[in-house]
Amino acid sequence: MNITTAELAKYLDHTNLKPNATKSDIEVTCQEALKYNTASVCVNAYWIPFVAEQLKDSTVKPIAVVGFPLGATTTKSKVFETQVAIQDGAEEIDMVLNIGELIAGNHSEVEKDIHDVALETHKTGKLLKVIIETSYLNNEQIVAACEISEKAGADYVKTSTGFSSAGAEVEDVALMRKTVGDRLGVKASGGIHSREEALAMIEAGASRLGVSATKQILA
Repeated sequence: MNITTAELAKYLDHTNLKPNATKSDIEVTCQEALKYNTASVCVNAYWIPFVAEQLKDSTVKPIAVVGFPLGATTTKSKVFETQVAIQDGAEEIDMVLNIGELIAGNHSEVEKDIHDVALETHKTGKLLKVIIETSYLNNEQIVAACEISEKAGADYVKTSTGFSSAGAEVEDVALMRKTVGDRLGVKASGGIHSREEALAMIEAGASRLGVSATKQILA
C-alpha cells in the first residue's frame, strides 16, 4: 500500500486509556499527537478538558470513551457521560455497546442503548463510534452488531476496547467493512504496534486506527 507517513498519521487516534495515566502522561500523549498531526487523541473523559486545551488551534481532535471498558453501564449513564464529555470539548465519542445483551440476542436493547447515545452525540454535530468488542463475538454476532449500530445511527463501528483478551484482527475488520459498506467508518483498535500491522488494517477496510504505539508506527 502506497501511503505517506503524514497520510498514515491522519488515520490514527493516538490513544492513552491507561487507568494509571497521570496528567503528565496525558500531556506527553497530546504533544506526540501534535508532533505527528494525528487524527485525534483518545482518552478517558476525565482528561477531556485538559486535552481540549492542549489541542486547541490544531486539527487534532479530542475523543472521549463512554461506557468504557465493559459497556454494561445504563443507557442513562452513557447519555450523561456523552453530554458532559461534549460540553468539556470532546469532538467524537467512542462508546461500548452492551456486549452481554448482544450475545443474548436482545437486539432491541442494544439498539436503544446506541440510539440514545447517538441522539445526544449528534445534537452538536459530533461523531459516534460504537465499540463492539469483537474478541467476545462470533462472525454472526459481529455482523449483527454492525447492522444494529448502523440502524441506531452510529457513524463508525470499532473493533475493540484494548481491555479484552484480544484486539483488532484483519478478518474482523474485513467483515465489518463488508457489512457496513461505505456507509459507516470502521475503526480497528487494539494490538496494532507496527506500520505493517496498521497498513494491513487499512487494506482490510479500516478508515481509522486506535493506537498507543503511534511513534513506533510512524517512525
